[in-house]
Amino acid sequence: MSRATSSVAALVPAAGSGSRLGLGPKAFVRLAGRTLIEHAAWLLAGEVDEVLIAVPDGWVADAARLVPHARVLLGGQTRQETVERLASATDAEWVVVHDAARPLTPGDVVRRVLEAAQRAGAASAAVEVADTLHDTDLDAPVAREALRAVQTPQAFARRRLLEAHRSARVAGTGATDDAQLIRAAGGTVELVPGSPWSHKLTRAADLPWLEAVARGRDAVSDGS
Repeated sequence: MSRATSSVAALVPAAGSGSRLGLGPKAFVRLAGRTLIEHAAWLLAGEVDEVLIAVPDGWVADAARLVPHARVLLGGQTRQETVERLASATDAEWVVVHDAARPLTPGDVVRRVLEAAQRAGAASAAVEVADTLHDTDLDAPVAREALRAVQTPQAFARRRLLEAHRSARVAGTGATDDAQLIRAAGGTVELVPGSPWSHKLTRAADLPWLEAVARGRDAVSDGS
């Protein structure tokens, strides 16, 4: 990968219970023969200098066996707490935060996001919204041209990310992703093109869809 000589760590917050999916901890759900954390470690290992993965209590040893080349940590009670733990556990100058629940994300998205962050200090993958959007409170359509669906990976200067997390913790505020925390702390986040392959595994209905996509991807890769 072409990048600055500064060290880069990938942070994978995978400590959730997977309650919406209903198949146990999401980190250990299998897709195309591998667990989600194996997919994440495989994707990120070639793009960064080290990979750190956080998993639920009681699963650290299992995760360490599955991803022996990654550092496995115990996650926190929330995603926000987990990311802060991961970012505090490395001294890398740059960090890439990626959800294991997006197991088919292409490597070129990781590279785009990291390169943008190293220019701007913070960056996130995002895609244009294709669907018609409707505000049910107003019973009116929503213009979609200026909207983007935000994905991971997201990348940051590690110190800037930690400062944003600490500010949020002191203020008692939360966010659904790290880019929101950076903006809340007064920073800006550059949006770069994500990928439709980065569909997030959230509910049980997503799993067979992702399995079919993974089979199609593998067939194309094999030249079938």
